[in-house]
Amino acid sequence: MPESRIFEGKTTNEAIEKGLKELRVSKNDVEIKVLENEEKRSFFNILAPRVVKVEMTLKENRVERKNNVEKVKNEIKIDKDILENASKEIREFLDKFLEGTIKEKIDYSCEIGEDSIKININDKKADFLIGYRGETMSSLQVLLTAIATKKESQKIRVELDILGYREKRIKTLEELAEKIAKTVVKTRKSITLEPMTPYERKIIHTKLQNNPKVKTISIGEGMHRKVVVSLK
Repeated sequence: MPESRIFEGKTTNEAIEKGLKELRVSKNDVEIKVLENEEKRSFFNILAPRVVKVEMTLKENRVERKNNVEKVKNEIKIDKDILENASKEIREFLDKFLEGTIKEKIDYSCEIGEDSIKININDKKADFLIGYRGETMSSLQVLLTAIATKKESQKIRVELDILGYREKRIKTLEELAEKIAKTVVKTRKSITLEPMTPYERKIIHTKLQNNPKVKTISIGEGMHRKVVVSLK
């Protein structure tokens, strides 16, 4: 699906330039729509700084080129020995980390795929490592990815799951996406979800990408980035 983002600036040109810089594209690669201010300027806020918002959507040809690049990256296989060494580094770290944190040995599995390493911790004593909505688990996954990749030029994908949380979270988000879509269609009003991780936003986008009545975009920056569901 086309990627859309909203950028802000004091002027239209400033907002556009900011968007082009962050997306790393030229004007020819995007469709630009100037959005109206959400609030009407009254006598009391007329002296407040003016904010202009623009929505920038990657054109189909640009999206296709981007997807082709990702496809080529995915087709590059990682040597089995590299994955074995990365898996060893991860296990050595996890053994020390888990014993030092929980003060006893914790069982977990570490499986090597074609281009990734999957780790599953099924001991209930490790449930606190999930954190609020999986935030602690996601942070630990980022750390494990860094450990796996530190000695290699290729990025190794590490997937961490604790007590089956990831699968449960996917189901919850997919159900939420369907519920929000129905509400948007019924009320004909856009709904902005709370901030989510890139992984969670992708689940929402993917679930609704083939919905004929609604569309999704991501807005905001960093940890405050969130999904907006609106009518097509």
